[in-house]
Amino acid sequence: MAVAYPWHMMWFHDLYGEMGAYTRTEPSIPLGMLSMLVQGVVIAYLYPYYYKSGNPILQGIKFSLILGTVVYSVMGFAMAAKIDINPISSYLVYSAVFQLVQFILTGAALGLIYGKVNQVA
Repeated sequence: MAVAYPWHMMWFHDLYGEMGAYTRTEPSIPLGMLSMLVQGVVIAYLYPYYYKSGNPILQGIKFSLILGTVVYSVMGFAMAAKIDINPISSYLVYSAVFQLVQFILTGAALGLIYGKVNQVA
């Protein structure tokens, strides 16, 4: 949420609005937060099954980017398929950059947390 809110509601809000990516006059912040909470819980739950060895931060980023690709397929491609967003290419690029930043930071945090848990255990 620390990245999503400024990205979508401050920095690129007008641009996304011009493209037609927003169809609500007022966004539902609680639904956006719930979406990120679900993503975070699922990623955190699955990471220990993926991580076997190596740098936990780099492995966290790698894992998060893999799952982030699935999320992007919904947030990018499926959204553009359902809503009249123009130009589609610009939306897909901005969405991809956002997802990349979000999941790199998520993966790094996951690796930091998991690395500390393993050091304690």
